[in-house]
Amino acid sequence: MTPESHAPTSTDDDLRPGPPPGCPAHGLGPGGLHRLHEAEDLGALYEQLREQHGPVAPVLLHDDVPMWVVLGHAENLHMVRSPSQYCRDSRIWTPLREGLVKPDHPLMPHIAWQPIASHAEGDEHKRLRGAVMGAVSTIDFRSLRRYINRSTQVIVNRFCEAGEAELVSQFTEHLPMAVMCEILGMPEEYNDRLVEAARDALKGTETAIASHSYVMEALSRLTALRRAQPEEDLASYLITHPARLTDDEVREHLRLVLFAAYEATTNLLSNVLLTVLIDPRFRAQLNGGQMTVPEAVEQSLWNEPPFSTVFAYFAKQETELGGQRIRRGDGLLFAPLPANVDPRVRPDLKASMQGNRSHLAFGGGPHECPGQDIGRSIADVGVDALLMRLPDVELDCDQEELRWTASIASRHLVELPVQFAPKPPQDVQEVPNHKPVAAQRSDWQIGTAQPQAPAQPQPAAAQPQPAAAQPQPVAAQPQPDPVLPQPVPVQPAVAEPAHRKGLWQRFLSWWRGY
Repeated sequence: MTPESHAPTSTDDDLRPGPPPGCPAHGLGPGGLHRLHEAEDLGALYEQLREQHGPVAPVLLHDDVPMWVVLGHAENLHMVRSPSQYCRDSRIWTPLREGLVKPDHPLMPHIAWQPIASHAEGDEHKRLRGAVMGAVSTIDFRSLRRYINRSTQVIVNRFCEAGEAELVSQFTEHLPMAVMCEILGMPEEYNDRLVEAARDALKGTETAIASHSYVMEALSRLTALRRAQPEEDLASYLITHPARLTDDEVREHLRLVLFAAYEATTNLLSNVLLTVLIDPRFRAQLNGGQMTVPEAVEQSLWNEPPFSTVFAYFAKQETELGGQRIRRGDGLLFAPLPANVDPRVRPDLKASMQGNRSHLAFGGGPHECPGQDIGRSIADVGVDALLMRLPDVELDCDQEELRWTASIASRHLVELPVQFAPKPPQDVQEVPNHKPVAAQRSDWQIGTAQPQAPAQPQPAAAQPQPAAAQPQPVAAQPQPDPVLPQPVPVQPAVAEPAHRKGLWQRFLSWWRGY
């Protein structure tokens, strides 16, 4: 694909200086094609391209490299489900073969071919993806949900007494890393430095290479350790899988799983929490039981998928897609963001999508995300546990003050300041709850034999006044003489509920990992 194939050629126009920022023509390149990386509002540009070109539109990347962006839901699905026509192997990409894409191109880390499952085809793809899927299939999701609960407790305990927090840097960037380190088999590596390194490596800053090296060193240590001493974790299962992955292959797939799951889940957590905070109707539905947290997560995956676009698919032969002629070697962007709002599948964007999982947030076809259930579990349990601990959490700024950083690949919420009534830290082994530990509560409980040492020396004379100050569940105890240690059999009413949970409540407790 070349820009000239979509617009009349005009060398004079191509040589003219581009329009200044703010001009309606800003962001246009050769042939009048839009430069995706210069778009201030990518969602609005996608809708403009849909109106102009239909479900598949020609665009430009950095250095005016031509690319197609697939906007339609059906067209995206066809592309990812047709390995005979489209692949992830960038070595057949015409601009790359013709030298238009330089080694230092900003998108090369995303597009450059690597010997990993997401770029492989045929038998090699089956071997590598089989190892990854086999390792993921060994995860005990009930135990995982328990670990997510405990991790949420630990993280919330760090700021619950302050009455305020910034949930992106203090929660949504930490929970996925804590959980992924446990899944991979390196919980001791989880710390603030690893979180910062992962975020920096994904942002592509000047220190991104050093940050990426820091993460890879941790994965190299893990690979060497598990090669010598396998345990019950994902790294060990990759190593011991019949596919016989080399140390380099194990390390590269651990990197792929860690970065992809971390980035996607961080964005998903932020998006779900933001929706809960800014939409009163949504919050009321959630608290009222009309919408569960998993349903809230799926709604967010429709409206704001963690990845706006995915780099990239490449045409293995000349074909047609969405009314456009696709030539062999053309590159195409898989784009969940515009596909999820395709008017043909969502004519009314305000309509609830409860129970509908046909969004493209996790891709599809042979390269569908193998860890999507991990991401869903982190979001489901993490958001539920946070709201149980901080039920009165509110946004601590105007919605218009929220800031985002955006790229072609994704959009990130910069910060999410909140406030809430200060809460005491909670035992990480307990079920998350928002019961306040009030100062007037003592160790005394109904039915116990020892009300309190200081209170016993005052029999009948002091009875009328302190009656209001002490918790008095029983009114018929005016005499101090009768000894009450014997009525201990009445205690089960407090220590254990009188009736056991119903089947549905027990299932929910099991599902949430309590």
